[in-house]
Amino acid sequence: MDTMGLESLMNIDAVNEFLAGTRDYGNLPQLQVELYLNEQNNSDLNGKNNSDGVECDGLVLRCVPIDDYSPQIEAVLKEAEASFPFEYYSIKFVTFSGEPYRGPRRYLHHLLLDGASINNEYATREYVKSVYRATAEDGEQHKHKNEYRNHKKSFRDNVLKDINARLDNYKFSIITNTRSNLEADLTLTEDDISIDNKGKRKQCFIKTEFALQKKKSSHPLDVLLLEEPENHLSHTNMKRLVTSIAHAEDQQMIVTTHNSMISTRLDLRNAILLNSSSADAGTLADLSSDTSDFFMKAPDNNVLEFVLSGRVILVEGDAEYILMEALFKLVTGNELDATDIHVISVGGTSFKRYMELARLLDVRTAVIRDNDSNYQAKCVDNYEEYVTNNIRVFSENDDAITTFEISVYQNNKAICDELFSGGKIKLPPQDYMLNNKTTAAMRLLTEKADELTVPEYIKEAAQWIIA
Repeated sequence: MDTMGLESLMNIDAVNEFLAGTRDYGNLPQLQVELYLNEQNNSDLNGKNNSDGVECDGLVLRCVPIDDYSPQIEAVLKEAEASFPFEYYSIKFVTFSGEPYRGPRRYLHHLLLDGASINNEYATREYVKSVYRATAEDGEQHKHKNEYRNHKKSFRDNVLKDINARLDNYKFSIITNTRSNLEADLTLTEDDISIDNKGKRKQCFIKTEFALQKKKSSHPLDVLLLEEPENHLSHTNMKRLVTSIAHAEDQQMIVTTHNSMISTRLDLRNAILLNSSSADAGTLADLSSDTSDFFMKAPDNNVLEFVLSGRVILVEGDAEYILMEALFKLVTGNELDATDIHVISVGGTSFKRYMELARLLDVRTAVIRDNDSNYQAKCVDNYEEYVTNNIRVFSENDDAITTFEISVYQNNKAICDELFSGGKIKLPPQDYMLNNKTTAAMRLLTEKADELTVPEYIKEAAQWIIA
């Protein structure tokens, strides 16, 4: 708290709204954060000192103006260019019983493992210290520290005895202050090699696996916090790490990640989604088990890309994906990168899975797919229960125009005949495009992107998604 500063925690909209208003002292915004705990069997934690007014266990962080400084605060607020009086706020921790909370009393044993700073010396030292405290039995820490200090004293009195005898006014000794104690000197080793001398990837594994081990301790870890565990890991090693996390026992884990594999393999129904375009957190707790299982097993998925996008265009093939940005620009005059619209290629069989996500999170989604010779059955009836005001399916309604390639050819015959005829090409242009979808799409993109006529159903999708 002291290092972050209150200005980093207070809601900026609340601050700006107050400064733009009458700036009355009584209306100064306050910050309150509550941590609800499972039953801890500790009377100091239990009470109704929370916003719900219910009796339970927990802790409260309160940041409120200090009344003793009200004259100074009011003077600051009367200035023409008033700044917010962060410096006149108190920061207090109390329990739900109303008792002050002080650091030495630990109601919850936790460990933070930050993949971004995995090899930072301070982070490593704090990690080892936290694991040691969580592993040592009651009274064991005090015994270790006492014996360690005695060993230092013995080293001074015996090993340094001869060299000190040759000195007059000054003597060599061993530092024994709080910055040079047992916890400061401890490290973890593997095959007698300290983790400080391991690579970042190895440090990730040593630290995470050590933390995930089931400890027989009087103070086991209650909560393990993993910050972006994917850092420094290859795809294969990340799968191994996810497996370790998924099979951990007797620990509550909170994992923050930008990686789709981690979020899906650990069951999307446990995910809380934070999107910078929304002030509210999304949850997938109501996602069907079939869809959650699908994303856990899917070889490639773009779940986080989907849920973190403002609007999404879903296509079923590489050709559509390759050309969609160019077609979108022809219709709207806008670059896709300048919008909050994201294009994702998901394959035709996966549309319903993503549409379920879209319905749950209210993400505006346009599905662009082939009609496969039956527009009514494949594109209308098939998605009847998924289509909403914010989710629509777009396709050619002529059953004879079965695929994206046929539609592009029918709308751009002259261009396609020019590009896909002669030379080594023996097939008719349309057949060549159907048999070489990605190659044909790349040539259209690189050679004729600005000259294409956009199929009507794709034009409708682009206009609808941007509206």
